Amino acid sequence: MQGWFPQTLNPEPLNLEPLNLEPKYIMSPIKPISLDGLGSYPLKERPSKVQAGDFAQPWLKGGSFSQWLGCLPNVLAARDLKEIAQKIIDAVLDEKKVLLAMGAHVIKVGLNPVVIHLMECGVISAIAMNGAGIIHDAELAMVGHTSEDVAAELGNGRFGVAEETGKYLNEAIVEGAKQGWGLGRAVGAMLAKKDFPHNSLSILARAYEADIPVTVHVAVGTDIIHFHPGADGASIGKTSHLDFRIFARMVSMLERGVFLNVGSAVILPEVFLKALSLVRNLGFEVKHFTTVNMDFITHYRPMTNVVDRPTREGGKGYSLVGHHEIMFPLLAAGIIEGLEQKK
Repeated sequence: MQGWFPQTLNPEPLNLEPLNLEPKYIMSPIKPISLDGLGSYPLKERPSKVQAGDFAQPWLKGGSFSQWLGCLPNVLAARDLKEIAQKIIDAVLDEKKVLLAMGAHVIKVGLNPVVIHLMECGVISAIAMNGAGIIHDAELAMVGHTSEDVAAELGNGRFGVAEETGKYLNEAIVEGAKQGWGLGRAVGAMLAKKDFPHNSLSILARAYEADIPVTVHVAVGTDIIHFHPGADGASIGKTSHLDFRIFARMVSMLERGVFLNVGSAVILPEVFLKALSLVRNLGFEVKHFTTVNMDFITHYRPMTNVVDRPTREGGKGYSLVGHHEIMFPLLAAGIIEGLEQKK
């Protein structure tokens, strides 16, 4: 330790004398507070968040789905699931709008048949997609499969270059711009005209045939078809902007209806917020409605732009966290069962 001190210092051992404190200088222990004066009241008079009547019921063999749904506790997400299903049922029976905004992951986890069924049952009034949605939906129609292995193909430059995907979708968008169609209608018309072998699985094709609006909201550069030779920026912009205006028209009719955002973390929550601001600015009464965000993790924008901000003037926002392939079919089944009971 001697070399550690500067040369000018010569530390000497400290000579500490023990303190000789008189008893009067020693602090006394703090006196514990007395509990004798605590005021209390009967437990049965206390408001409580959890009631025995809200508890789950055990499942009995051979029951129906409606019975299973009724067995769920009226607590937290289970209560919300039942409330959301009822809100949608009420909207359908009152002929109000139910709008579905969906990220492409909804398609990739196999939910097209569920979405199509809700369209055909008159539950879903219109659908909004991001640009990836038309890619996965069209590939399903063409060949019955989609979602390439990006990690495996990116290194050799083969990611996103499937011939038919870029060719047919870009041709459809260019033709749609010429015809004055929105992007969703343009792709749906192309799929219907080509009559691909798996069109029955295509949301865009089935919606086109049923005359249900599907709008597509593109961020240029985010989708593989944007780097194909047939991509035309002017046509993409024209058709997608028209789709924004069509979507805004649907939002203008959302009073007493329901807006669901399923699996879009950025694009569609932003589009919804802008459309809502637009229609309110134009004088449309859109204040009392239900919003629902469904995703397997919680994101800032959907929680802010779908659940919170839009419903501050009225209505209610919900968030259901869970995997799409489980949560959305559960919700859909609850809606179908509820509507059947109303007949």
